[in-house]
Amino acid sequence: MLSFFRRFMSSSQPGPLKWFKNVPAAPADPILGVTEAFKKDPNPNKINLGVGAYRDDQGKPFVLRAVAEAERQIVDAKMDKEYSTITGVPEFAPLAAKLAFGETSEVIKEGRVFTTQSISGTGALRIGGQFVEKFIPSKTLYYPTPTWANHLPVFRNSGLTIHPYRYYDQSTLGFDVKGALEDIANMPEGSVILLHACAHNPTGVDPTKDQWKEMSRIIKDRKLLPFFDMAYQGFASGDVDNDAFALRYFVEQGHNVLVAQSFAKNMGLYGERVGAFSIVCDSAEEVSRVGSQMKIIIRPMISMPPLHGARIASRILSDPVLKQSW
Repeated sequence: MLSFFRRFMSSSQPGPLKWFKNVPAAPADPILGVTEAFKKDPNPNKINLGVGAYRDDQGKPFVLRAVAEAERQIVDAKMDKEYSTITGVPEFAPLAAKLAFGETSEVIKEGRVFTTQSISGTGALRIGGQFVEKFIPSKTLYYPTPTWANHLPVFRNSGLTIHPYRYYDQSTLGFDVKGALEDIANMPEGSVILLHACAHNPTGVDPTKDQWKEMSRIIKDRKLLPFFDMAYQGFASGDVDNDAFALRYFVEQGHNVLVAQSFAKNMGLYGERVGAFSIVCDSAEEVSRVGSQMKIIIRPMISMPPLHGARIASRILSDPVLKQSW
């Protein structure tokens, strides 16, 4: 009896618990892992083909002249670092919306677009996915194959069920228009369809304008909700307006759309994490309701977006000289 008591007391003595002993090691990120390997490689002739980023002739990070000048002006202005708003730097969202939808966009004039600053494109996708999970009954999203690797975990972690649709034809190295249109025509009504607005990642293959128009028609017939990822506006054709054709055409055709924008690539603001998320609604009153819910989604995730990168983007987009340089 005494030996049992001693064993019991010994096993129940207080001590540190091994809280994390069952946490397995995760696989390296397939994209960022390349950069990690690059940094560790001592070869002086190494070239990083991982994350896409501007480099000079010596392979060093390159800051656009417009970005450097905008940043200089901001520093000289001695701006404060006070909290902004849940939807970000106030002047940024309208400028981002005009870049996406056009300077003369009717939906902007009518007050039918809600736009918020986001933590770059990934953050825009994440809050957009959360909005879909909360308010779109199907909670189902279809993505093109292939697609950016991070799309899948972003939308899965948002609580969505995701399915692929055909997009790239390996035999022609082009857009699989027949397969894509067939798959879109068979998507269940009320589903969300992810579309790369331009410069499809990772193939670089985009539909023609006529193909976009046919996709728009079928998507409207099937009552699907388009979710545009616009991470490379300006990269496909060299013209930001031309690269926004698909998005603007869908809006002109009366689609409600979700849009994720990134300024990481086209302004080289990678580490500043500057982006925007927009929803095109049916009325200004609907924008008010949608916006109130988006704020509730954003607040517990990030509280509010950061200042500096959005100030740089705002300065460039609002200053004709800087915008022309950009």
